[in-house]
Amino acid sequence: MSGKVIVSTVAGELDRLLCLEKFPGDVSNNGLQTDAPGRAVRKICCGVDASMEFFEAALCAGADMCLVHHGISWGNSLARITGVNYTLVSFLLRHNIALYAAHLPIDANPLYGNNVVLCGYLGLTDVQPFGCYHGMTIGFIGNLPAPVSFPDFLKMTAGMPHVIRTCSFDFGVGEVSRVAVVSGGASDMVEQAASAGADVFVTGETGLQAYNMCRHLRMNMVSAGHYATECGGVERIGRYLSSKLNIESEFIDLKLPY
Repeated sequence: MSGKVIVSTVAGELDRLLCLEKFPGDVSNNGLQTDAPGRAVRKICCGVDASMEFFEAALCAGADMCLVHHGISWGNSLARITGVNYTLVSFLLRHNIALYAAHLPIDANPLYGNNVVLCGYLGLTDVQPFGCYHGMTIGFIGNLPAPVSFPDFLKMTAGMPHVIRTCSFDFGVGEVSRVAVVSGGASDMVEQAASAGADVFVTGETGLQAYNMCRHLRMNMVSAGHYATECGGVERIGRYLSSKLNIESEFIDLKLPY
């Protein structure tokens, strides 16, 4: 593609790629959340969270536009531009940086999304959609090339990109083959994973409720970090935009252990 690429062009390409209309139940106001009308986009910086730490790093990196998974507009969260909202919005406006955010559309995308990227890290085959969240399917389930012991599977997940630490519940079978994956804070979907015939469920965060459910179901689960499991989507989409629109992209990794 030749000629100047502006914010609306990048936003339109992302709207098309991520099929925002398929996720009406998402609490995130997906799409362009702050504009920089007419600004040429030479570089887009990608990250997980629309935090000040990320925005400052993006500014230092020379970003014209940012792409994030967790944006700043959720439901009516921007009804008042005060406090943290004012700090974040005013920073973007002051520096004329556009912000595009997509939550569930990035989790679910079958080519570039968080969950399909995780399936790729684990080498899963015969990958199929899995995991219903408010009527929307956002995860995937597939098979390892060959069964492995649960301790060896833990080593695989610990070795995935961006993972700093893991937590696991080993209440299920000792050898795992079928794996269900939903990134982020999806530990309450472990029952769906068990019903779908998974030997292990991989997600980002966990807690007491998930521990008790895994114990009741005799199910294995691995949580590899909310942040770590949701780096892959924006990182891969950034590379796609570089190739498609001939703009520079950079993934800013804050290396958060949560």
